[in-house]
Amino acid sequence: MTSKTSRRSFLSASISAGLLAPLAGATPVMGVLNPSEDKASTGSAVKLSYRTLGRTGLKVTTVGFGCMITSDPSVIQRAADLGVNYFDTARSYQNGNNERMVGAALGAKRKQVVLSTKTEAPDKAGMMQHLERSLRELKTDYIDIWYLHGRSGPADIPDEHIEAQQLARQQGKVRFIGVSTHGSQPQLIPWMIQKRVFDVVLAAYNFSMDAAMDEAIAAAAKAGLGVVAMKVMAGGFQSHGPGDPLAEKLARPGALLAALKWVVRNPAVATTIPSITDMDQLDENLKAMAEPYSQTDAKTLAAHLEQIRPLYCRMCGQCDGACQKGLPIADVLRCLAYAEGYGQFALGRERYLELARAQTARCADCASCTVDCPHGVHVAKRMARAQELFA
Repeated sequence: MTSKTSRRSFLSASISAGLLAPLAGATPVMGVLNPSEDKASTGSAVKLSYRTLGRTGLKVTTVGFGCMITSDPSVIQRAADLGVNYFDTARSYQNGNNERMVGAALGAKRKQVVLSTKTEAPDKAGMMQHLERSLRELKTDYIDIWYLHGRSGPADIPDEHIEAQQLARQQGKVRFIGVSTHGSQPQLIPWMIQKRVFDVVLAAYNFSMDAAMDEAIAAAAKAGLGVVAMKVMAGGFQSHGPGDPLAEKLARPGALLAALKWVVRNPAVATTIPSITDMDQLDENLKAMAEPYSQTDAKTLAAHLEQIRPLYCRMCGQCDGACQKGLPIADVLRCLAYAEGYGQFALGRERYLELARAQTARCADCASCTVDCPHGVHVAKRMARAQELFA
């Protein structure tokens, strides 16, 4: 913890000294804050900041909108009315219903926003079918950014997937192509830079990660690859209802806003897609474009990291193959984070039931756990918790 705290403190101090200028050779950043004609529910003017999304040339608000767990279309409508102009969904979200809701919510504002979606189809034919369905559900004749969904490394991206993306772009159904990746080991990003066929990377990035991810994101921006950050809240862990013991334990005022501001302060990140479910979350997230990351925020995050350390899996991949029963540790813990971090039990259980191996083994059957998380996650307890909730 000492070395990481020192690095974070150094970064926050650098920001205070004015490091919000673009990195040398990075994609230019539009850092001017513009007051919106609309106002947030507090009555104060909303301030928007913009950056250029790599070689796409698209100007996007530094705080975008992750639609994955949104069920209220009025929140999306209000975000668009306030000037947020990046919205992200996927073919698989809410069994396909999310795209339909997003398309209806954006309505006449479709041409004014950057809209991205994703496919998990296993082959070229399936990808093209997904694309046609996405276009229908989103009520649009083109997708701004079409991602290959949830890839960990180059081996997860066969040539036919790239061919499908290129074909979609040639047909005018997709403007730009990219890849989304959940892991905190950035081996995929250098490969994407060298491949030179992708325009955007959607990567997990938050205050809990090591310097390697900072370096990978900086390299991506310098190479003209647009960077969109997800998982920016490091698992959330404040989304439960009143009286929930976990929420009360982890409640730290300002922690989630500080986490978003930590990501936004990095000029290599063009935009972010925090999950937003209600108006209060929307108003809170918008503050990250107007309020600079501070030493107070750094202290808040250091304390919050200590609280979530036993709970939050950083998807670093270091436990791969370590379970003697072959359980996919990181995947199971991500399902648990959906339920306990974001308050989305149905989503967590749905994804858990997709993990065939997770159905055949129980941690209670082992005398001791063979997995030792280098970041301090209580793996055996968390796995047992997931099995208790979902199995």
